[in-house]
Amino acid sequence: MGLQMAEQCVTLIDVGLRDGFQSIGPLIPTDIKIAILRGLHASGIRRIEATAFVSEKAVPQLADAVELLRAAQALPGMDPQVLVPNERHAERALRAGATHLSFVLSVSERHNQGNVRRTPRESAGEYRRIVAGLPSGIQIRLNVATAFDCPFDGAVAPTTTLALMDELVDVAPQAEICLCDTTGRVTPDRVSALFAAAKARFPHAPYWAFHGHDTFGQGTANVMAAWTAGVDRIDASIGGLGGCPFAPGATGNVATEDVVWMFQHMDIETGIDLEPLTDVARSAASLPGASWGGRVRDALTAQRSRLATARDGSCA
Repeated sequence: MGLQMAEQCVTLIDVGLRDGFQSIGPLIPTDIKIAILRGLHASGIRRIEATAFVSEKAVPQLADAVELLRAAQALPGMDPQVLVPNERHAERALRAGATHLSFVLSVSERHNQGNVRRTPRESAGEYRRIVAGLPSGIQIRLNVATAFDCPFDGAVAPTTTLALMDELVDVAPQAEICLCDTTGRVTPDRVSALFAAAKARFPHAPYWAFHGHDTFGQGTANVMAAWTAGVDRIDASIGGLGGCPFAPGATGNVATEDVVWMFQHMDIETGIDLEPLTDVARSAASLPGASWGGRVRDALTAQRSRLATARDGSCA
C-alpha cells in the first residue's frame, strides 16, 4: 500500500466585522452585524476578528464591541479574537470576557503615531505589559502592521521590520505572529521573501499569519505567496470589505470568498461552504457606505443566473 498524502488545510480568519466595518460611516445596527456574524458561522467559519476595543469616539462603528463579542462567544466552536491597540483597551477587552487578544502595532513610526499616537517602541512596551498581565488561558496574536509598506513613507525595509520583531517575538513565545500588508501595495515576491527571512530568524515562533489588502489587485496572489512560504493562517474579509482609516487609499482586505474559492480549487481544505458564504458576502457588500471588493461573488452570481436561464429555456 502506498503512502497516503496528508490532507492540506488552511485556517481562514474573517476580519470583516472589524476591519471591514470600521471604515463604514453610517452606523450599522448591531442586530445586522450579529446576523452577518451568524451567517459566517453557518458557512463554516470558526475564527473571526469579532470587533475591536478602541476609542468609541475615534471609531464609533465599533462602540458595540461588548455585544459583538458576546454574540460571537455564544456560537458553538467559534474562536473570536478582538483587536486591542494598547494596555488600557486590552484591560477593557479582558473585563468584557475576551479570551483571544489581537495586539497591533506598526513598524512605521508615522503610521503608528497616526493609528495609536505612540512610537513603535512605546507600543512594544505596551505589548510587554499586556503579555505580562495576561490571565492563564488567554490567547495572544501580534499584528505587525506596515510590515512591508507604509502609506506615508513607502516601502519598509525588511531589516526594519525584523529589527522591531527582535524586541517582540520572545515576549510571548506562543503568540501567533501576523505580518500585515496594510496598504495593499506589496507584491508576492516581497511577501515570500519577508516570511522566509522572519521564519529563518525566529525558527521557534510556532504560528505565522498573513493579513493583506487588495488595493492593487494583488490580494489573492499575496495570499498564495504567504501559503507557499509555509503560512497556513490567512486573514480575509467578507465581501472584500475594509480599508484602514490611517492608510489613505487602502481598499479592503482580500475577499474571503475569493480566498475560499482559490483554496478549494487547489484541493486545500478550508472547512467553509462557499455557497452560503457568498450569500453572506452579498449582504455585507450591500451595506450602506460599504467599500467592497472581490470577484468570486459576482462570478458565482452570474453563473447562477446563466444556469437558471438555461433551465427556464429547456422547459419552454
